[in-house]
Amino acid sequence: MAGNPKVAQGALNKVMASVIFTDNSDLNVTASNLGKAGVTLSFQGNMAELIPTMTGTVTSPEPFVQAELTINVLKTQGVSEVYKEAWEDNAVLGDIVVNPDVSTLSSFQLVNCAIMTVQELNFAGADPVMQVRIQGSYEVNSSLWSAV
Repeated sequence: MAGNPKVAQGALNKVMASVIFTDNSDLNVTASNLGKAGVTLSFQGNMAELIPTMTGTVTSPEPFVQAELTINVLKTQGVSEVYKEAWEDNAVLGDIVVNPDVSTLSSFQLVNCAIMTVQELNFAGADPVMQVRIQGSYEVNSSLWSAV
């Protein structure tokens, strides 16, 4: 009987995640600018389609999926005003690099991003967060381009 292989589980780093804006560094955020929920990234849509045929399926990889980035910016800091000015002036933000909370996972490059919404702002003096939701494209299946 084999014993516990004692595989190292790794570690999370709460201060490692960051969001870097290619065209507007004033919007950059690090752990010092974030509420407890930090940054979240989700993907919408399929990275490949399975198209039914008479006897099976044909695969059709997508070149991109939509991505949604949620940033819990501290409204107690000046960066919150920079975000407010951005959505009031031009909600289109350009490209973004999202760095995760681990060193074992590389950064995510989002393109053609825009502020989509800002969640309800609580001004009762009990919530320091302004939750900004940004959407953009995340390129997948890069090997598709080698066939072109």
